[in-house]
Amino acid sequence: MKDFSNIVNNFAIKGRVESVKPLGNGLINDTYIVKTSDESTSDYVLQRINHHIFTDVDTLQDNIAAVTSHIRRKLTNAGEKDIDRKVLNFLPVKDNPSKTYFYDGESYWRMMVFIPHAHTLEAVTPESSRFAGKAFGNFQAMLVDIDKNLKESIPDFHNMEFRLKQLHDAVAADPAGRVKEVKPLLDELESRADEMCKAERLYREGKLPKRICHCDTKVNNMMFDEDGSVLCVIDLDTVMPSFIFSDYGDFLRTGANSLAEDDPNIDGVEFNMAIFRAFTEGYLSSAKAFLTPIEIENLPYAVALFPYMQAVRFLTDYINGDTYYKIKYPEHNLVRTRNQFKLLQSIEAHTDEMKEFIKEKLK
Repeated sequence: MKDFSNIVNNFAIKGRVESVKPLGNGLINDTYIVKTSDESTSDYVLQRINHHIFTDVDTLQDNIAAVTSHIRRKLTNAGEKDIDRKVLNFLPVKDNPSKTYFYDGESYWRMMVFIPHAHTLEAVTPESSRFAGKAFGNFQAMLVDIDKNLKESIPDFHNMEFRLKQLHDAVAADPAGRVKEVKPLLDELESRADEMCKAERLYREGKLPKRICHCDTKVNNMMFDEDGSVLCVIDLDTVMPSFIFSDYGDFLRTGANSLAEDDPNIDGVEFNMAIFRAFTEGYLSSAKAFLTPIEIENLPYAVALFPYMQAVRFLTDYINGDTYYKIKYPEHNLVRTRNQFKLLQSIEAHTDEMKEFIKEKLK
């Protein structure tokens, strides 16, 4: 295994390092647990930042620093206890305390304090979804008044107009000769394009605000205490300005699909209303105090937006010859597209029911 001593020693850690071992199974960054030998000092988490995805590491880390320091101040002012377990704590670099990452000539590294006696959940159930909704709504609520201007760590990440432009460019080029094969799917997606781009239009008209959002809302991006209470939201790489739809809709895209997004059993794809109700109930309990009427009105639109956006992205990659997403067989991206489109159709069938549930919860 790589000798991490030189990397770790660039950070302001306390205690002597006893071991460095892989931690978790993250798909983006390489993560390690750094154990110290002294029980009075903390253990740490070391991460190699994937700078091929996060190309502007300064922006990435500046966003995270702004968000964590703001949340820390809020918790302190509220008289919260055990704050170091309720917000991530990134270490400064010894030779440059204003920085929270170190570049070794090949890779970018960062370290944070390990949160002991905590765990994540993997299973998406109504109970865990309710926890997630409340936690991510509260995360947004705490950042409504942040006084720092954050930038997009991945430009146009959830910009539907941009994603459609990518699709149109792929269709025009047709590099793999696949456009004719997928014409019916293209027609279905194009028929919804104007409606699905309304968030960007509303923003330009000054009717829809951008918030600081997590933009990767999954059940396993929350840390739970031993008593089952939520400690904090983690995995902050995608924290950036966005519409609240990013956190609300993207969770339901993955969490409320009856099947995995690449399951070829398209007929079995259904939108799980029990997950929707639980997540929405949790989200509104913590977010309704700051949400505007237009944000609330468009929550069902957000639920439809994200499977639509993902279908567009999968189909774009299929037309381009599978250059972005990893595939296991030649039609993998096409299967993903059809799966997400079927989910979208199921969501559309439940739209009135979703609107009624949200209306009832706001009474």
